[in-house]
Amino acid sequence: MRRLVAPAGVLVAALAVVGCSVRSDGPGAAIDPEAIEDAVPKQEPKSATGNPASYTVHGQRYEVRDSAAGYVAEGRASWYGRKFHGRATSSGEPYDMYAMTAAHRTLPLPTYARVTHLGNGKSVIVRINDRGPFHEDRLIDLSYAAAVRLDLLDTGTARVRVRALTDPGSKQASATAADAYRGSDGAAGAGGHARDDGDGAVYLQLGAFSRFANAQDLRARAHGAGVRGVEVERGDDSAGATVYRVRVGPLPDAAARRAVRGKLERAGIDTVGVVRD
Repeated sequence: MRRLVAPAGVLVAALAVVGCSVRSDGPGAAIDPEAIEDAVPKQEPKSATGNPASYTVHGQRYEVRDSAAGYVAEGRASWYGRKFHGRATSSGEPYDMYAMTAAHRTLPLPTYARVTHLGNGKSVIVRINDRGPFHEDRLIDLSYAAAVRLDLLDTGTARVRVRALTDPGSKQASATAADAYRGSDGAAGAGGHARDDGDGAVYLQLGAFSRFANAQDLRARAHGAGVRGVEVERGDDSAGATVYRVRVGPLPDAAARRAVRGKLERAGIDTVGVVRD
């Protein structure tokens, strides 16, 4: 969904079509789901636009959340594609249908979230950088790339679970996540495909805790799911407080990461980022 921002900071709907999952929106060029990596969570400031306290669309008032912490919801997902490709999102960034992004009515922009297709169990991480969808029966609008990954192009919509990821991890994790965004031109993207090529070991981060016992509990759950190489690492968060991070690795390639993610997801364990040593 594309939006304009009025001088008073209120979002004004610019909707030629409210439902973005209609087939006339059109897919883009065929892409291989196996080649699309998740968005990599990192610490980011709120967007200068797209985060008013509230806004109104079609007579409906929406209150924007101050924080995404603890957000989990289930509802119907749709997707938007070629019609909106290149247009400005509510955050001011151009919509890239080949990036792992999404639109949500009330979560802060940007927010990273795991979206799980409740029909087939497939799961992705997206960066929410836009407002929408404004169908009352829809929860989230996914980019074309995310829809391909979740296998919902043919049905147009699907029931999903959206879980906000609000602890992207350490400063090191944030820095390596930014590196993962860099394409062949060396420019950091705004939420594109995570690239883990290059030297260095790659790990999946499962969580971060202030209490060692909680980290150990998660490690034991992951081990019980058949995942090996799970470790607890002690470090500091951005405020200097001690934090215990649970991670899996090193993992050599995207196929290995997908295999591990599959085991974790079947055990109900989310991953929150990719970290390279």
